[in-house]
Amino acid sequence: MEKPHSSTFDNQLIELESVDSTNNYAMGLVHEGLATDGLICLARHQWAGKGQRGKIWQSEPGQNLIMSLIIEPQTLDLSQQFLLSASVALAILDLVLTISGNKWTVKWPNDIFWNDRKAAGILIESVIHGKNWPFAVIGIGMNLNQESFQAEIPNAISLKQITGDHYEPASFARQLAHLIQNRITQLKKDPDQISSDFNQSLYRRNQVIALKKNHELFVTRLERVDPRGALITAHGSFDLGEVEFMLNA
Repeated sequence: MEKPHSSTFDNQLIELESVDSTNNYAMGLVHEGLATDGLICLARHQWAGKGQRGKIWQSEPGQNLIMSLIIEPQTLDLSQQFLLSASVALAILDLVLTISGNKWTVKWPNDIFWNDRKAAGILIESVIHGKNWPFAVIGIGMNLNQESFQAEIPNAISLKQITGDHYEPASFARQLAHLIQNRITQLKKDPDQISSDFNQSLYRRNQVIALKKNHELFVTRLERVDPRGALITAHGSFDLGEVEFMLNA
């Protein structure tokens, strides 16, 4: 372990050479009673990284940001689980917008896009006891320096491809954790602002999009996302997991 150079929750950063999943590792610390608020788990290589809908997050070893941030969201309400994810997405935007200007958005529910290409994804796993929410593990995968991607993920892009610069994952993780802390503080004080900021940054808002429900495609106009994470469209409201956002339909 090493002490971070900034006051990132005033906690530590664990650097791992290789791990199945940083979320699994972080959750193990939670269950062993070793987790603290703001602890960062960072990996050079992750061989079973998890994404949404059971997908695998693939990354070249040492090239990208593979991190899990442990937080204690006890003062948040369980109904704010999506707003926590929105806060993390906004923190990522807070950082990348200082690096490469505009064109950054959040694709519902939790992917970070530059133009029409995916640069990062978020997966949050929580420990919940009744109405108590003692821990959440915020998994973030972001393409930092990788310059080629497998054919099955044709819309991927890295920060280096956008800017031409190289990024140090540990430094990036510390900066990001600090911004996540800021956004969580904002969520506790003003959840409506988090919801508003998220919708202002929403990918293809007020545009026609394609969705898939029960293996059937349909098109509709995306209007907004409500605080619970439901997608509000011209054809009604769809809960998380009820429909899939189709990019190339």
